[in-house]
Amino acid sequence: MSDKEIILTQDGLKKLEEELENLKSVKRREVAERIKVAIGYGDISENSEYEDAKNEQAFIEGRVITLEKMLRNARIINNDDIDTETVSIGSTVTVEDLEYGDTMEYAIVGSAESDPLQNKISNESPVGKAILGKKRGTVVDVSVPAGIIQYKIVDIKK
Repeated sequence: MSDKEIILTQDGLKKLEEELENLKSVKRREVAERIKVAIGYGDISENSEYEDAKNEQAFIEGRVITLEKMLRNARIINNDDIDTETVSIGSTVTVEDLEYGDTMEYAIVGSAESDPLQNKISNESPVGKAILGKKRGTVVDVSVPAGIIQYKIVDIKK
């Protein structure tokens, strides 16, 4: 069984690589030092500092494995590959809510770098799925828990 392909922009790749490097070079050392200090307190069977440090160590190692796997299975979207005629991963899209007239701008990214608070939405999200592959001027229906929202694609850029 093959691993799922992870789609990343150049920025997303850089952030994952920086996080991995920080975990390996900084966080591992910090936790090792915490464990060493906690062992110095004596009996580790009832030592909460030791237990906390070991739990953090396990989390860090799990995250390192996850990041390495993501980077191994990454497909990078180059800026030159982004089409400004149709919505694709890497596009920045301006949509208009036809009911309220509000406009929003979203960057379409892979699920690994999705961050709705930064207006980076996944190609697998309801809005992302609805607008992917569509052209400027197209009206799409987005199914959300509250019902159906209609968006018009106003602009597509890199």
